[in-house]
Amino acid sequence: MNTKYIFVTGGVTSSLGKGIIAASLAKLLQSRGLSVTIQKLDPYINIDPDTLNPYEHGECYVTVDGAVTDLDLGHYERFLGVETSQANNITTGRIYQNVINKERRGDYLGKTVQIIPHITDEIKRNIVALGSTKKYDIVITEIGGTVGDIESLPYIEAVRQLKWELGDDCVCIHLTYVPYVAAAGELKTKPTQHSVKHLLQNGVQPDVLVLRTEHPLNDGMKAKVALFCNVAKDSVIECMDAPTIYEVPLMMHEEELDMVVMRHLHLDTSKEPDLAEWKCFLARFKNPKKTIKIALVGKYVELPDAYKSISESFVHAGAANEVKVDLQYIQSENVDESNVAEKLAGMSGILVAPGFGGRGIEGKITAVKYARENNIPFFGICLGMQCAVIEFARDVLGYTDANSAEMDTKTPHKVVDLMESQKNITGMGGTMRLGAYPCEIKPGTLAERVYGTTHISERHRHRYEFNNDYLAEFEANGMIASGMNPDNHLVEIVEIPSHRFFIAGQFHPELQSTVLKPHKLFTAFVAAAKAFSEEVNE
Repeated sequence: MNTKYIFVTGGVTSSLGKGIIAASLAKLLQSRGLSVTIQKLDPYINIDPDTLNPYEHGECYVTVDGAVTDLDLGHYERFLGVETSQANNITTGRIYQNVINKERRGDYLGKTVQIIPHITDEIKRNIVALGSTKKYDIVITEIGGTVGDIESLPYIEAVRQLKWELGDDCVCIHLTYVPYVAAAGELKTKPTQHSVKHLLQNGVQPDVLVLRTEHPLNDGMKAKVALFCNVAKDSVIECMDAPTIYEVPLMMHEEELDMVVMRHLHLDTSKEPDLAEWKCFLARFKNPKKTIKIALVGKYVELPDAYKSISESFVHAGAANEVKVDLQYIQSENVDESNVAEKLAGMSGILVAPGFGGRGIEGKITAVKYARENNIPFFGICLGMQCAVIEFARDVLGYTDANSAEMDTKTPHKVVDLMESQKNITGMGGTMRLGAYPCEIKPGTLAERVYGTTHISERHRHRYEFNNDYLAEFEANGMIASGMNPDNHLVEIVEIPSHRFFIAGQFHPELQSTVLKPHKLFTAFVAAAKAFSEEVNE
């Protein structure tokens, strides 16, 4: 079977959920036995989001091969349980960089380099290459931005060309919004009509329309949209707002989105999707036996997308433990010794979040101290581990001026220091320790009990590390390194064995948690928080 290509474009407004629709369709196709992958084409000129402020772009998602990508790739992996790579996220910056590099090498034999065909050819090459690399049955490509944006025009033109070249092996899905005008008491389809008109002006006829709406669409409205937009009525799909993104695959199956797409692609529709495990997860998620509060202490808490993978990992781990995790976002800048007890009162667990820079760092350290001294389950991620190390050095080892070299280059006790491999690097983008690295776990530790093995691999994104010059002193006083990189002896995991649950990792475990395979560290942390909650209530 030839690889089939599905394009997902968006209109009317941003943030409609193209990534969730793409991931939901992919899940339905995968559950029918097809091999599926998804890629995101981002129209910004940055090479990747590595240097973007979280307020600009939300979370940066890191793949196994070390690519820093759009947060939608996290949705793709969480829904499909299939790893993505650099090839799954292409930016305009990378497209232009590749074309300019080819021009400098003389690959174009002196021709004038233009948007068409050179930029569009490079876009098409990246799309088709993903399908041929591992011979997927289906490649779903989400086009970032909104139809009509100047930045998106080369991508839409590439889609137009591919639709012509691929014929029946290609489908275009257009996601739009049907607003409800309260004063008139009506849903309005005109924005959808105008959005499709924009697409048609660029030479692309959508095959399927997915309409985001807060109110049900009647048959007359679907027929009207179909007539004005040149699509079959059964190809107009209603997408109501859902209580959770994990219900969207079931909703789309009920609307027969997967059937419509498969018929367009001339695929066998006789096999029903196997969604038993997915439905089991949803049943546990929607029917928790109790609710527990867990604090997420960070500096981007007013922007939950900055911690998207963490919050979704708690959804997975909560369902696995049959509890609802009520995640409380605590602004670390507002935490100090005078109010930490008040801020963290009633919490069954405390997570100190990853991040960069000194803003809010002292509040994070104070939160670690509160968790350690009050025997509350604690989990630190990346900078969260470094904060745990700094707090221990200050309050247990007595180095009151201990710090990270990132925060204070003049401290005499750099218990966290710049990695040796980072010391001669001047560029910022894509130069951190990125991607998956192995870790060997000490037998008999909490880490071994959590993972059930002594050999793991986790994903990283950092420049600073635990300073091994202090390791013996830390371990002699009760904080041990329970996980180490076997190649460079970088400390990957620290824990306090005397504590009920105190563990922190230099890596980002949230990047590997999926719906059907919750990450073991999150599952164990939630279980510990659940047990602590029950003990306190008793």
